Amino acid sequence: MTDNRVLNPVDIEEGIRAAVAEVSKGVNEYTIKLREYREAERLFDLAWARAYMSKTGPVEERKQNAVLVTEEEKMALDVAEVAFKYVDRRLRAAESTLSAYQTLSKSVMAMYGAAGRGDY
Repeated sequence: MTDNRVLNPVDIEEGIRAAVAEVSKGVNEYTIKLREYREAERLFDLAWARAYMSKTGPVEERKQNAVLVTEEEKMALDVAEVAFKYVDRRLRAAESTLSAYQTLSKSVMAMYGAAGRGDY
């Protein structure tokens, strides 16, 4: 559905303020989720290495044992990755919204400038 409202500078300013707030919030969330993702990745890597090194026998058996033993860590890693990517997409969308409002702002200002000020 298209919004066909005629925007004025106040509407644009409100939109920019909201978009800036969303970007700021998104940066904080991004940092938190990236930290959680990296921690889950580190825990998975350590658990996998421990499981692999604790088993003796052929390489393929050791690998498969590590996969089985680290199932919970792998699931936690996958959940952290999905959460991080979701926040990343939301942040990019907020940045795109801000950019769109900045473009609209230039257009609205040009429109108001072309209309003049009533000077003769």
